Amino acid sequence: MTSIPSEQQQQQPPPTPSPPPTVMPSNPELTSDPDIPSEQWAQVTETTGGPPVYKRVPVPRPEADQVLVHVLFSGVCHSDYHLLHDDWPIPPRLPFIGGHEGAGIVVARGSLVNSIPIGARVGIKWINGSCLDCSYCQVGDEQLCPSVKLSGYSLGGTFQQYALAQASHVARIPDECHDLAAVAPILCAGLTVYRGLKETGARAGQCVAVVGAGGGLGSLAVQYARAMGYHVIAVDAGEEKRRACEQLGAMAFVDFGQEEDVVAAVKAASTDGQGPSAVLLAAGSEEPFRQAARYVRPHGTIVCVGLPPDATFNAPVFETVLRMITIRGSYVGNRADVAEALDFFRRGLIKAPVTVVGLTELHDVFQRMHQGKIVGRYVLDTGK
Repeated sequence: MTSIPSEQQQQQPPPTPSPPPTVMPSNPELTSDPDIPSEQWAQVTETTGGPPVYKRVPVPRPEADQVLVHVLFSGVCHSDYHLLHDDWPIPPRLPFIGGHEGAGIVVARGSLVNSIPIGARVGIKWINGSCLDCSYCQVGDEQLCPSVKLSGYSLGGTFQQYALAQASHVARIPDECHDLAAVAPILCAGLTVYRGLKETGARAGQCVAVVGAGGGLGSLAVQYARAMGYHVIAVDAGEEKRRACEQLGAMAFVDFGQEEDVVAAVKAASTDGQGPSAVLLAAGSEEPFRQAARYVRPHGTIVCVGLPPDATFNAPVFETVLRMITIRGSYVGNRADVAEALDFFRRGLIKAPVTVVGLTELHDVFQRMHQGKIVGRYVLDTGK
């Protein structure tokens, strides 16, 4: 795993070791590690467009149903970039601490938390908490809960050393998963594409196209699709991403930057030339969404997981009806989905291609995202 050079690091001295920790005040309703500091390092977004400010902030205290997690590693999601730049119709309230792929250790818990011990290895996801009582939560659609709490949006995220989460929503990381840096991307990217692939309804042996296959979502989608028994057509651009997708097990690669007719190329790459049975759209621009309806095979399914800003999905009604095409959205996943996604990782079926850099380098990672230079997933070490 490598580190990218950082101009920011040259301008800003590395963090000095924290002074002897000031322990949280005694509280009979709080079970905690005795060495929790009162302050921590965090990346705080104070203005739209950033850059985030690396600064000291207070360590939060858990409510009765929450745990405090010492975040050791946090993945960087493209959603974090969009929130930073106010690309979506749900702007966050400034200032905020982003991040929602945090892997770490429980160091404190509220009075109502009995099932998670101090020292447990857990993950903090985008869905940080929900009511668990509404009609959506009762059927496993916690992400649609009207009272949902979102990490890095409605409450502090994982671009900090200590973060809160509702105990019932933290992901329990299996003991066999020793590399927490590699686990972190599974908590959002892995979960999102795994649930999306389930939503396609594809069967083992069928052909599935993954669009945006060389990026953070797509690189995991290719692996989950292979592990689920699908033949994978990877769609992306550039030789670096071609090599990465082929190494991850893609049956074929379609370079949309080189192909004059992407629709024909995807159809030709399918096992029978009729097009893939399903398409998982993890793309960051609008054009691939328009193309998918033209190359998916009859009675096929298109699932959208990517969120390009200001994009629309236009499909011809006549062809959609006569070819019996299904188009649906898939939004992260529920608690059962993340447990399943982590189990694929535990069994060695998923190798998260990560590059680990320091928490101080978040702005540089966002710049690489803007330039389209991200291959795989970047993960922040909060101790650097």
